Amino acid sequence: MDLKVIAFDADDTLFVNEPYFQETEEKFCTLMSHYLSHHSLSQELFKTEINNLDLYGYGIKGYILSMIEAAMKISNNTISVEIIGKIIEYGKELLEKPIELLDGVEETLEALKGKYKLIVATKGDLKDQQSKLHRSGLGHYFHHIEVMADKQEINYQKLLGRLEIGPQEFMMIGNSLKSDVLPVLGIGGYAVHIPFHTTWEHEKISHTVEHPNFRTLDNISEVLDILLK
Repeated sequence: MDLKVIAFDADDTLFVNEPYFQETEEKFCTLMSHYLSHHSLSQELFKTEINNLDLYGYGIKGYILSMIEAAMKISNNTISVEIIGKIIEYGKELLEKPIELLDGVEETLEALKGKYKLIVATKGDLKDQQSKLHRSGLGHYFHHIEVMADKQEINYQKLLGRLEIGPQEFMMIGNSLKSDVLPVLGIGGYAVHIPFHTTWEHEKISHTVEHPNFRTLDNISEVLDILLK
């Protein structure tokens, strides 16, 4: 490998994210439990989220709007102002969740700093992601922070163009096979999958990944065995 840039996903790769969304979904389902079953409420919310991705993108603010829209649809537009206020409150709580670094993250970044150009390549709301990285205390490790509208091959190609490197000089490390691995392999880069114990349904794939440029590791610190040989 002739790597120059190591990119890290943020949510559920550097710090905890999806469990907080699941907690908020539980609150939403409890709030709306007199309309539908928990499973049906969860499905309606997920369907609304996916339908809104092209409009709102990824992130908490879009999630808040999707919760409100789903509540209106589920209640046949009879939802009270108080319920809407409660949903907004849940969203603000989500925005203010504490940053919980995952095991091995800071030690790994410290070991790699100065040896490679380290960047963050993540999806979501720009302000929210910048806030989380600032509060995490990890910002000083990174040369560049890229908050991407999506993680398709074209998005990574544009990122490499801005970094002025080729795909063979780029490695992506993340928890999502769909977003962090497949598109990077598709353009000729290297990808490392660090599975997280829970994954958003939209990020799941139904097949295994086999590729010479791909590795799955149990902990982020294991990338040091690859990168610091």
